[in-house]
Amino acid sequence: MFVPREAPLGRAGGVTRGGKWGGKWGGKWGGSGAAEPGRRAGAAAVMDAWVRFSAQSQARERLCRAAQYACSLLGHALQRHGASPELQKQIRQLEGHLSLGRKLLRLGNSADALESAKRAVHLSDVVLRFCITVSHLNRALYFACDNVLWAGKSGLAPRVDQEKWAQRSFRYYLFSLIMNLSRDAYEIRLLMEQEASACSRRPKGSAGGVPGGIETGGLGGPGTPGGGLPHLALKLRLQVLLLARVLRGHPPLLLDVVRNACDLFIPLDKLGLWRCGPGIVGLCGLLSSILSILTLIYPWLRLKP
Repeated sequence: MFVPREAPLGRAGGVTRGGKWGGKWGGKWGGSGAAEPGRRAGAAAVMDAWVRFSAQSQARERLCRAAQYACSLLGHALQRHGASPELQKQIRQLEGHLSLGRKLLRLGNSADALESAKRAVHLSDVVLRFCITVSHLNRALYFACDNVLWAGKSGLAPRVDQEKWAQRSFRYYLFSLIMNLSRDAYEIRLLMEQEASACSRRPKGSAGGVPGGIETGGLGGPGTPGGGLPHLALKLRLQVLLLARVLRGHPPLLLDVVRNACDLFIPLDKLGLWRCGPGIVGLCGLLSSILSILTLIYPWLRLKP
């Protein structure tokens, strides 16, 4: 009796071929297409984790910043009033510990600044797009230098030239503040033009026709003898009143201008461009830190976009 031989186990349905070749070569060649999106998703997850870490530590970092500049201001006051060297040393050590702690809390801020720069690229206004994007890019570089400084001060990278990296970080910080103030000036100019246009469309006898209710008919024009200087003074006064009205009507813009102006003294002093002294630096840093904390407590005070 003829009994047919059984087919080899792997041939009946190609199990061996699929398992051997598909497992060996499919994992090598066919798996790369699926691994590439996985790697991109992993990088995006790491970036999102850094951004979440930065958002969670933002309030703590600003509190530490306020405490650090309060210590700087207190140390300057103690030095002027002849406090004991031991007490001054303790205040300086506390200021150094707070500074190091702030650097640890800002490890994820570079990723956050890059994400903000990516969002700012899509703004429709060209001037705002340029100022905000460049500001965020400089902030990212500033935080990257700050991370290198943290690694050097914590002992992870003892060979880091801390003076050189500190100068780089303050330089990027200064560029970022200049861009922020340029953006503030641009928005103020737009709002002043809108307010002046709205005032010119109002009836002449209405209270809001001219900012501050100033009448201009009593002074002569530039062609009147002796009327040139009073006319210029009136024009300047109207511009100041218009600026005050715009800032009073837009608290987020006013807060941002004051905060950036206070912060500007810090890199100017550290870079040696304008020596202000530790007292002015401490006062300005403390004031800007308090204003930053206010934007966290009251989010409507944060300037957008």
